Amino acid sequence: MNAPGFALAGVVGATLVRALFATTRVERIHVEHLEHFRRRPTPVIFAFWHGHLLPLVRYHRREGIVVLVSEHSDGEYIARILSRCGFDTVRGSSTRGGVRGLRELVRAGRAGRDLALTPDGPRGPRHEFKPGALAVAQMTGLPILPLAVSATSGWRLGSWDEFLVPKPFATVRIEYLPPRFVPREASRAELECLSAQLASDLMRAEARLDALSPRSRGAA
Repeated sequence: MNAPGFALAGVVGATLVRALFATTRVERIHVEHLEHFRRRPTPVIFAFWHGHLLPLVRYHRREGIVVLVSEHSDGEYIARILSRCGFDTVRGSSTRGGVRGLRELVRAGRAGRDLALTPDGPRGPRHEFKPGALAVAQMTGLPILPLAVSATSGWRLGSWDEFLVPKPFATVRIEYLPPRFVPREASRAELECLSAQLASDLMRAEARLDALSPRSRGAA
Protein backbone atom coordinates (compact mmCIF):
# COMPACT_ATOMS: atom_id res chain seq x y z
CA MET A 1 0.00 0.00 0.00
CA ASN A 2 1.31 3.50 -0.86
CA ALA A 3 1.64 6.38 1.62
CA PRO A 4 -1.85 7.83 0.96
CA GLY A 5 -3.27 4.34 1.40
CA PHE A 6 -1.56 3.93 4.76
CA ALA A 7 -2.83 7.38 5.80
CA LEU A 8 -6.40 6.38 4.90
CA ALA A 9 -5.99 3.11 6.78
CA GLY A 10 -4.93 5.11 9.84
CA VAL A 11 -8.02 7.32 9.68
CA VAL A 12 -10.35 4.36 9.17
CA GLY A 13 -8.66 2.31 11.88
CA ALA A 14 -8.82 5.10 14.46
CA THR A 15 -12.49 5.67 13.61
CA LEU A 16 -13.24 1.98 14.10
CA VAL A 17 -11.44 1.96 17.46
CA ARG A 18 -13.50 4.95 18.60
CA ALA A 19 -16.73 3.32 17.46
CA LEU A 20 -15.87 -0.05 19.03
CA PHE A 21 -15.32 1.49 22.45
CA ALA A 22 -18.25 3.93 22.31
CA THR A 23 -20.35 1.69 24.57
CA THR A 24 -17.66 0.11 26.75
CA ARG A 25 -16.57 1.26 30.18
CA VAL A 26 -13.25 0.88 31.95
CA GLU A 27 -12.38 -0.32 35.44
CA ARG A 28 -8.83 0.48 36.54
CA ILE A 29 -7.34 -1.73 39.25
CA HIS A 30 -4.40 -0.57 41.39
CA VAL A 31 -4.08 2.59 39.33
CA GLU A 32 -2.22 4.06 42.32
CA HIS A 33 0.88 2.35 40.95
CA LEU A 34 0.69 4.73 37.98
CA GLU A 35 -0.55 7.77 39.89
CA HIS A 36 2.51 7.60 42.16
CA PHE A 37 4.73 8.41 39.18
CA ARG A 38 2.29 10.93 37.72
CA ARG A 39 2.52 13.03 40.89
CA ARG A 40 6.33 13.25 40.84
CA PRO A 41 6.26 13.37 37.72
CA THR A 42 8.37 10.47 36.47
CA PRO A 43 7.99 8.75 33.09
CA VAL A 44 7.23 5.02 33.06
CA ILE A 45 7.74 2.12 30.69
CA PHE A 46 4.39 0.39 30.10
CA ALA A 47 4.87 -3.32 29.36
CA PHE A 48 1.96 -5.51 28.29
CA TRP A 49 1.23 -8.50 26.09
CA HIS A 50 0.74 -7.85 22.39
CA GLY A 51 -2.78 -9.28 22.53
CA HIS A 52 -3.87 -6.53 24.94
CA LEU A 53 -2.88 -3.64 22.70
CA LEU A 54 -6.34 -2.57 21.48
CA PRO A 55 -8.01 -1.64 24.81
CA LEU A 56 -4.88 0.19 25.94
CA VAL A 57 -4.81 2.24 22.73
CA ARG A 58 -8.28 3.43 23.62
CA TYR A 59 -7.86 4.04 27.34
CA HIS A 60 -4.39 5.60 27.23
CA ARG A 61 -4.97 7.68 24.10
CA ARG A 62 -3.67 11.22 23.76
CA GLU A 63 -1.14 10.90 26.59
CA GLY A 64 1.86 11.35 24.30
CA ILE A 65 3.19 7.84 24.98
CA VAL A 66 5.98 6.67 22.68
CA VAL A 67 5.33 3.14 21.40
CA LEU A 68 7.76 0.68 19.82
CA VAL A 69 6.16 -0.63 16.62
CA SER A 70 7.45 -3.34 14.29
CA GLU A 71 9.09 -2.40 11.01
CA HIS A 72 7.15 -5.17 9.27
CA SER A 73 4.50 -4.00 6.80
CA ASP A 74 1.64 -4.59 9.25
CA GLY A 75 3.47 -2.33 11.69
CA GLU A 76 2.81 0.60 9.36
CA TYR A 77 -0.95 0.15 9.79
CA ILE A 78 -0.54 0.06 13.57
CA ALA A 79 1.73 3.11 13.56
CA ARG A 80 -0.78 5.14 11.56
CA ILE A 81 -3.65 4.21 13.89
CA LEU A 82 -1.55 4.96 16.96
CA SER A 83 -0.63 8.35 15.55
CA ARG A 84 -4.29 9.21 14.99
CA CYS A 85 -4.98 8.21 18.61
CA GLY A 86 -2.36 10.58 20.00
CA PHE A 87 0.65 8.30 20.37
CA ASP A 88 4.15 8.76 18.98
CA THR A 89 5.97 5.76 17.56
CA VAL A 90 9.48 4.51 16.95
CA ARG A 91 10.07 1.63 14.58
CA GLY A 92 11.91 -1.58 15.34
CA SER A 93 11.55 -5.03 16.90
CA SER A 94 13.53 -7.93 18.22
CA THR A 95 14.01 -9.21 14.68
CA ARG A 96 14.27 -6.10 12.50
CA GLY A 97 15.60 -2.64 13.33
CA GLY A 98 15.66 -3.55 17.00
CA VAL A 99 18.80 -1.67 18.06
CA ARG A 100 17.68 1.53 16.36
CA GLY A 101 14.19 1.30 17.85
CA LEU A 102 15.50 0.73 21.38
CA ARG A 103 17.97 3.59 21.00
CA GLU A 104 15.13 5.94 20.05
CA LEU A 105 13.06 4.74 22.99
CA VAL A 106 15.96 5.44 25.35
CA ARG A 107 16.29 8.93 23.90
CA ALA A 108 12.55 9.58 24.38
CA GLY A 109 12.59 8.22 27.93
CA ARG A 110 15.50 10.43 28.89
CA ALA A 111 13.55 13.38 27.45
CA GLY A 112 10.72 12.71 29.90
CA ARG A 113 8.34 10.68 27.74
CA ASP A 114 6.33 7.64 28.79
CA LEU A 115 7.23 4.55 26.76
CA ALA A 116 5.31 1.41 25.78
CA LEU A 117 6.48 -2.02 24.60
CA THR A 118 4.90 -5.39 23.99
CA PRO A 119 7.61 -7.77 25.24
CA ASP A 120 6.18 -10.79 23.37
CA GLY A 121 5.74 -8.86 20.10
CA PRO A 122 5.73 -8.45 17.24
CA ARG A 123 5.58 -12.14 16.27
CA GLY A 124 5.67 -14.07 19.54
CA PRO A 125 6.00 -16.54 21.06
CA ARG A 126 3.01 -15.49 23.10
CA HIS A 127 3.78 -14.58 26.71
CA GLU A 128 7.54 -14.68 26.22
CA PHE A 129 9.00 -11.61 27.93
CA LYS A 130 11.83 -10.56 25.60
CA PRO A 131 14.63 -8.37 26.96
CA GLY A 132 13.89 -5.09 25.13
CA ALA A 133 11.91 -3.48 27.95
CA LEU A 134 14.56 -4.47 30.48
CA ALA A 135 17.31 -2.97 28.34
CA VAL A 136 15.46 0.33 28.04
CA ALA A 137 14.74 0.39 31.78
CA GLN A 138 18.38 -0.38 32.55
CA MET A 139 19.66 2.43 30.32
CA THR A 140 17.14 5.08 31.40
CA GLY A 141 16.57 4.21 35.07
CA LEU A 142 12.80 4.38 34.46
CA PRO A 143 10.39 1.94 36.13
CA ILE A 144 8.68 -0.83 34.19
CA LEU A 145 4.93 -0.72 34.87
CA PRO A 146 3.32 -4.02 33.75
CA LEU A 147 -0.31 -3.88 32.59
CA ALA A 148 -2.81 -6.74 32.37
CA VAL A 149 -6.13 -6.44 30.54
CA SER A 150 -9.39 -8.36 30.33
CA ALA A 151 -13.03 -7.69 29.36
CA THR A 152 -16.35 -8.95 30.66
CA SER A 153 -17.15 -10.04 27.11
CA GLY A 154 -14.98 -10.07 24.03
CA TRP A 155 -13.55 -11.93 21.09
CA ARG A 156 -10.13 -13.59 21.04
CA LEU A 157 -8.85 -13.61 17.49
CA GLY A 158 -7.18 -16.69 16.05
CA SER A 159 -3.81 -14.96 15.83
CA TRP A 160 -0.65 -16.03 17.67
CA ASP A 161 -1.30 -13.46 20.41
CA GLU A 162 -5.03 -14.23 20.89
CA PHE A 163 -5.72 -10.56 20.22
CA LEU A 164 -8.48 -9.26 22.51
CA VAL A 165 -11.36 -7.30 20.98
CA PRO A 166 -13.94 -6.27 23.61
CA LYS A 167 -17.58 -6.61 22.62
CA PRO A 168 -20.01 -3.66 22.75
CA PHE A 169 -21.16 -2.77 26.29
CA ALA A 170 -18.31 -4.76 27.87
CA THR A 171 -16.38 -3.56 30.90
CA VAL A 172 -12.65 -3.48 30.22
CA ARG A 173 -10.48 -4.13 33.27
CA ILE A 174 -6.93 -2.80 33.34
CA GLU A 175 -4.70 -3.83 36.23
CA TYR A 176 -1.57 -1.79 36.95
CA LEU A 177 0.96 -4.11 38.54
CA PRO A 178 3.68 -2.99 40.97
CA PRO A 179 6.56 -1.22 39.19
CA ARG A 180 9.92 -2.87 38.67
CA PHE A 181 13.28 -1.09 38.47
CA VAL A 182 16.19 -2.68 36.63
CA PRO A 183 19.61 -2.03 38.25
CA ARG A 184 22.15 -0.53 35.89
CA GLU A 185 24.68 -3.18 36.93
CA ALA A 186 22.29 -6.15 36.64
CA SER A 187 23.95 -9.23 35.16
CA ARG A 188 22.59 -11.25 32.27
CA ALA A 189 21.46 -13.96 34.69
CA GLU A 190 19.65 -11.38 36.82
CA LEU A 191 17.94 -9.93 33.75
CA GLU A 192 16.77 -13.38 32.67
CA CYS A 193 15.38 -13.98 36.15
CA LEU A 194 13.56 -10.65 36.09
CA SER A 195 12.11 -11.42 32.65
CA ALA A 196 10.72 -14.69 33.98
CA GLN A 197 9.27 -12.94 37.03
CA LEU A 198 7.58 -10.25 34.94
CA ALA A 199 6.12 -12.84 32.57
CA SER A 200 4.79 -14.78 35.54
CA ASP A 201 3.32 -11.62 37.10
CA LEU A 202 1.53 -10.71 33.88
CA MET A 203 0.16 -14.20 33.29
CA ARG A 204 -1.13 -14.46 36.86
CA ALA A 205 -2.78 -11.06 36.60
CA GLU A 206 -4.38 -11.98 33.29
CA ALA A 207 -5.72 -15.22 34.75
CA ARG A 208 -7.04 -13.32 37.77
CA LEU A 209 -8.86 -10.81 35.57
CA ASP A 210 -10.18 -13.51 33.25
CA ALA A 211 -11.62 -15.33 36.25
CA LEU A 212 -13.72 -12.20 36.85
CA SER A 213 -14.60 -12.03 33.14
CA PRO A 214 -14.94 -15.62 31.92
CA ARG A 215 -16.79 -14.72 28.73
CA SER A 216 -13.77 -12.85 27.37
CA ARG A 217 -12.19 -16.20 26.49
CA GLY A 218 -14.57 -16.83 23.59
CA ALA A 219 -12.94 -17.01 20.17
CA ALA A 220 -13.96 -14.78 17.29
